[in-house]
Amino acid sequence: MSLFVDLTLNGITYGVIYAAVALGLVLIWRATRILNFAQGALATLTTYIAVSLLDRSINYWFAFAAALAAGLVVGALTERVFIRPLYGKPELNPVVVSIGLLILVESVVGAIWGSADRGFTPAFSQYGVDIFNDHLDFSRFDIFVLGSVLVLMLAMLVLFRWTSLGLKMRAGAFAPEVARLLGVRVGRILTVGWALATLAGALAGVLVAPLVLLSPNMMDPILVYGLVAAVLGGLDSPVGALVGGVVTGLGISYVGGYLGSSMETVGAAVLLIAVLSVRPEGIFSRPRARRV
Repeated sequence: MSLFVDLTLNGITYGVIYAAVALGLVLIWRATRILNFAQGALATLTTYIAVSLLDRSINYWFAFAAALAAGLVVGALTERVFIRPLYGKPELNPVVVSIGLLILVESVVGAIWGSADRGFTPAFSQYGVDIFNDHLDFSRFDIFVLGSVLVLMLAMLVLFRWTSLGLKMRAGAFAPEVARLLGVRVGRILTVGWALATLAGALAGVLVAPLVLLSPNMMDPILVYGLVAAVLGGLDSPVGALVGGVVTGLGISYVGGYLGSSMETVGAAVLLIAVLSVRPEGIFSRPRARRV
């Protein structure tokens, strides 16, 4: 029973990190209808910026804030330099560019900081709690991870449902020409969308770094699981990203704990296929009516 509880708590911790990546993917999708495969690499870059500050004895929270701020800047620059010239081009072009950007950023990170694995010290203890003489594998840092992602999800819900910026972002994604006629600066809105999405990825990078060894490609498997989470929940739903992340985290944790870590990727694939076989648009997305 204790193994099941530990696997559940571990799955929740990793699941909300997958959800943070999924939230970034959802944000870009809702703003631009583009899947950003460079999300993980950009998160790695911002995490290395944070660890560089920590190496210089800078306060953790300053480094944490610097990583998030770097995410905003890097996301905005990515949209302006690499993505904006592709608007109006075939839909496959941004996907290919994002994959190329993933390779480029990981290479730059390796060239600057090296490819050797290194640690990342968190602000809170990673030692689990003891309850009734039982040790639970759920620490203060895990609580911090859970709270951070919940705050991110709530912020996204408020953004898209109750702010004019969120409405403009959705209008710019679905009908950019109409939005321009209504006075919306679509280019600026899309830049904001990429900046916020990369901030979400930066948060995921800083949260996952203490749980794994920091390396230039540390976010590659996290991106895969985050994409699974986003598709499971529905690419249009922030709540779906959170639920999809937790479901993915729990599924991977149970498979790894009972069948071995080598089966984790297979377990994620089976979970994705099973859900999409029943609900192809994702759990929380509404099916679109077709005109016939």
